[in-house]
Formats: sequence, C-alpha cells, structure tokens
Amino acid sequence: MFKGDSIESPFLFAHQFRLKYLGKVTSPVKLKKMNELLNNHDYKNWLIELKSNIQQSQIKAALAVNSQLIQLYWDLGKQITEKQQTAKWGSGFIDRLSKDLREEFPNMSGFSKRNLELMRQWFLFYQDEFLIAKQVVSQLEKSQQLVGELQDIENTEFTKSAQVAPKLENRLFQIPWGHHILIMQKLKDVSEALFYVKETTENSWSRAVLEYQIETNLYGRQGKAITNFKNTLPEIESDLANALLKDPYNFEFLTLSNKVKERDLETQLVANITQFLLELGKGFAYLGRQFTITVGGKEFKTDLLFYHTRLKCYVVIELKVTEFEPEFLGKLNFYLSAVNRLVKADDDKPTIGILLCKSKNNLVVDFALQDINKPLGVSEYTYTQLPAELREALPTIEQLTAQLNKEDE
Repeated sequence: MFKGDSIESPFLFAHQFRLKYLGKVTSPVKLKKMNELLNNHDYKNWLIELKSNIQQSQIKAALAVNSQLIQLYWDLGKQITEKQQTAKWGSGFIDRLSKDLREEFPNMSGFSKRNLELMRQWFLFYQDEFLIAKQVVSQLEKSQQLVGELQDIENTEFTKSAQVAPKLENRLFQIPWGHHILIMQKLKDVSEALFYVKETTENSWSRAVLEYQIETNLYGRQGKAITNFKNTLPEIESDLANALLKDPYNFEFLTLSNKVKERDLETQLVANITQFLLELGKGFAYLGRQFTITVGGKEFKTDLLFYHTRLKCYVVIELKVTEFEPEFLGKLNFYLSAVNRLVKADDDKPTIGILLCKSKNNLVVDFALQDINKPLGVSEYTYTQLPAELREALPTIEQLTAQLNKEDE
C-alpha cells in the first residue's frame, strides 16, 4: 500500500497508481499521430535544425567556459611575469603560489607549479606581439578622436584607417589550454604560432589534428600552389581558393613504390579518404572517383570529384605520377567545361581544377596557366616510398593473382 492512496475502488487505485508512478500511457491513436509526425518532412527538417541549434548552444557554452579559463591563465601569466620583475620574493615564489592556490581552490585543477610556469612562458611567448597590438589600438583610437574633432573633413585617410585592431587576446582565448602548450612546445616563431591558433579556431581542430598540421608544416605549404585564380575568379573567391591550396600535398599516410601508377595512387587515396580529406582541408566533400561525363556520345572519367562547401563549387582533382607537362592542363580544362555544362547547378560557382603531380617546374607551370580562362591550380605531392629491398621481397600483383587462382582450383 502507498501512503496517501485510497483503496475504496480498485479501479480508482489502479488509475491513480498509473498517473502518479508510471506516468500517462500514450494511447494508440496518439502513438500513431506521433509516428506520423516523425515521418513528416517539415517536422523532420525542423527537428534536425533544432537539434543542431541545441548542439551549437552547448558548444558555445563550453567555449565560453574555456575562454574564461584561458583568460584567467593569461592574466596569471602576466601577473607572475610582472611580480618576478618587480617584487623581491625569491626563487620559491611560484612554489608558494601554487601551494596557496591549490589549498584555496581544491576542486580546481591547473594550479600546479609546472602549469603556472607554463602560463608565464605562454605570456612571454606572445608578449611582444601583444604590446604591438596594444600600440596599434592606441594609435587608431587617437586617430578616431582626431576624426571626431575634424567635423568638416569627410572621407579622409583618418576615416579609412581608424579601425580598431582586434586584440591579440581574443584570438588566443578561443582554443583549449592543451593546444597552447602544444604550440609552444613545437614552435618558436610567433607569426607561425598565430597562424595555427587561427586555423584551429576556424576549423575546430582537435589536439591530434593540430599536431599533425604542425608536423606536416601546413604553415609553409598553405597557399603555395601555383594557380591562375587571380585572373579567373572574383577577388574574394580568389583569395579563399588560393588559401585553401597547398604545395606540396603531404600523402605520407600512403606507402607506395616509385613505380606507382595513377590508378594505384587514386585507389590508395580513396582507401584512406579520411586522412586525404584532412590533408585537403576543411570544406572538401568527397563525391566519387572515376566520375563519368558523357560528351558527344563518348564517356570521359575524372580521377576524383569533390564539392567545396565554402567556395560553393565542384572541384576536379587529377593525379599524375610524373613531372608536370603543359598538356596535362588541356585535359583538366576539358573536364571543367564538361562539369560546368552538365553537372553544375545555376547557383554553383565555376568549377575549380587541381592538378597534383609528382614534381613540377614552377616556371613551366606559370607559363602553361597564363592563357587558360578557367580556375586551375597545380601542386606537387609527397608520399612514403617503400625501401628497395622491401619492394623486391614483396610479391608482384601478378604473383598474388596467380597464387589466389591456384588456391581457388
């Protein structure tokens, strides 16, 4: 018996029990309506959007908490640096500070001696850049005041230049502390470090992905491909497309012989599509290999076809296992024309072509691109080559096929 429940009527008791302890049971009619709603196209789309908004809110909340923590670390690093320069507290200052902070905040991690030293190192790493940013802000604020006083002058150089520079801290506070430690351990140049901070923020890189990008020298490869984008794309699209391309592309996740064929390279890249997409960068959506286009009753096949979600255009990638030759661009140019005419939607931007070669002469590439009116880029790629002794020890494709046929008999 449950306290407070009446047993005057067994039916009443059962009803009260269901409502109080089991909840309302959905009737078959309501259940049917709920199932119908789940199959409703508008409801499903709205639900997907709603879930996405909730997830984004959760991410933003987590980022806000992270941002506050990183800002605290920045302030601590700054104050520790200043106290070491001005106060005469001895060499045990950080040890004492660590002990006092951990006693006061036992449920908050991050106040170990090592971490406090890292905060100081982090502040010092960016200190000069931080001071320059502060000076720029101060100068531009003075320019704004001067513009306000000169009411009779319009459209002056002051007006054009009086844009307050974004504070350095705003960039730094957007990524986790572990990412900052990794950047400090791997890099010495502040400009390079800020590049990875920016890319991490824009692409939401995990620490493992950030480490991969640093180790493969994304900073030295990004935007280095030879292209004709400035002559064939609007300025904004040209800048974005140029920034997306690399030279060389790093396919070190592949292990191939120096006699690899184009189809083998293509097969390996598709088999390792996750790492391939990571190397290509954010925005590339894989659509398929050997994409068939029919022109004049004849079939043609592109090597790899992608769609870029930021550029809003198709991207055709052609692979060559030899040094660049000018005639390679003729075939790729043909594919772009076919995709633009037969595949591209009206609201898609012009298709872009990327030619990946084993090697290239930059001057030859530059000459070959000059009179082409479609957006093309040419890059090299690298991969891990099997040692000669290992290649010789491995069976050939023909030998493997013969052995498999023999086992089937």
